[in-house]
Amino acid sequence: MSFGLNSAPKPADDASGNGKIRVLIVDDSLVIRGVIARLLKAVPEVDVVGTVSDGAKAIARVKEGGVDIVVLDIEMPVMDGITALPRLLEADRKVRIIMASTLTTRNADISIKALKLGASDYIPKPSSSELIGAADFKEELIRKIFALGAKRLRLMQAATASEQNAPLRLRAMGAIRPKILTVASSTGGPKALHGFLGALPRHLEIPVLITQHMPPTFTGLLADHLMRDINRPVFEARDGDPVAPGTILLAPGDFHMRVVPNAGKPVVRLDKEAKENYCRPAADPMLRSVVAHYGAATLAVVLTGMGSDGLEGCRRVTGAGGTVIAQDEASSVVWGMPGAVARAGLCSRIAPVEELAAVCAELIGRTQP
Repeated sequence: MSFGLNSAPKPADDASGNGKIRVLIVDDSLVIRGVIARLLKAVPEVDVVGTVSDGAKAIARVKEGGVDIVVLDIEMPVMDGITALPRLLEADRKVRIIMASTLTTRNADISIKALKLGASDYIPKPSSSELIGAADFKEELIRKIFALGAKRLRLMQAATASEQNAPLRLRAMGAIRPKILTVASSTGGPKALHGFLGALPRHLEIPVLITQHMPPTFTGLLADHLMRDINRPVFEARDGDPVAPGTILLAPGDFHMRVVPNAGKPVVRLDKEAKENYCRPAADPMLRSVVAHYGAATLAVVLTGMGSDGLEGCRRVTGAGGTVIAQDEASSVVWGMPGAVARAGLCSRIAPVEELAAVCAELIGRTQP
């Protein structure tokens, strides 16, 4: 496996003196703890600082200090993961937590709740018998740990130091009143989506399309949670769904979501074409299709997430005369996706989610010249 870790600039030494991303593994299975610990110990930038079997022991270890990331199982004796989560965050407000659970509907639902409570990310976990050969799990876990640890320890993986320090350039807002709102998000996205969508005007006059990096099962549950929590019509998209004003459609896990014309009206088309930016769904195919249909009337919002998915799609948006706005670094769990479009000079505003919602409301509600 290659993650580009060895070529990344090294972080400054932290309190432990080794300059590594310090990970605590919490799982009631001795086998799973051992397998995850071995695969992480093979990564030079990661230091496994402990393995414990339940939430209570995890809290005690975090209180000792020196933990950046907790990989937290859900189902455990003594204290389960969802009970331990708020106490871990109370013990250290800077610690990042990745929920890890077998992919059942119940555990996916609990993981969504955990993300709303402050977990930074989640990862579907294979059974103990499948874990040793699960290359996709290993790659995804290391990528998530590195992304979260990069922010914690100020590693510079996505850009050079000069790019990081360069002042961000803002563009003028597009001149055309938006006819569609698109949202791209990944790590930390569920909580950001909750805040962003909840702050939008109650009666939206345009459709909203969202690509959130999530596997199957999770996306449908996320849509259900959002609809219940913010009292808006949020649905996991189905092939052929109309792209209608006031409706919020979320790309389903393992499918790209695009907009295509059907009898002169826009509808959703789902496909399983190749992953882009390691993702399916990915934001770039959604944005390309939206720009092809709506042109300068496209409004794109990029929220917290690792990687750079959405960057090329946002280039299309601004190239067509549309508007791109992005979440700021301070409020992002990982400033990868929004940071990429911000550093590329594609944004007209960079701000926390509530302010981004206000910008959208202003643009959508303005009178077209």
